[in-house]
Amino acid sequence: MTMPGRKQMLGLAGWLALCFAAAAIGSVASIRASTFYTTLARPDWAPPGDVFGPVWTVLYALMAIAAWLVWRERGWRDASTALTLFLVQLAVNALWSWLFFAWRLGGAAFADIVVLIVLVVLTIIAFWRLRPLAAALLLPYLAWISFASALNWTVWRMNPQLL
Repeated sequence: MTMPGRKQMLGLAGWLALCFAAAAIGSVASIRASTFYTTLARPDWAPPGDVFGPVWTVLYALMAIAAWLVWRERGWRDASTALTLFLVQLAVNALWSWLFFAWRLGGAAFADIVVLIVLVVLTIIAFWRLRPLAAALLLPYLAWISFASALNWTVWRMNPQLL
């Protein structure tokens, strides 16, 4: 699908805005996350709290580029299933911060991240069929949330009184 350069750039800006809006929604729930995170018992392999922001910034940018590549390749109409999966996983992603940090529901946050992993795998499969590079750009995200699920589980189990 050939699009004018201006439409492509506006599309990229839109996907970036959408992904970083989801990040902002999650970050509202995480306003006191660094303080809360330091009060939790954590496994030795848990990263320091200041690692999460930079990692997520890169991941949201990669996610936006991946969605943009699929949209640019096929348009909304011909990629609606893949892009809808992407949007659903983005919403589930934003919900996790609310469950874990704002509402302190460790078990619900763990269930959310398991659903997120499944949705991201489905999104990767759908993206692969349309634009393999877009699918590849989601692999670091899948790796990070897989790690985060183990961390979520462990921290939840180590802190039953707080989560």
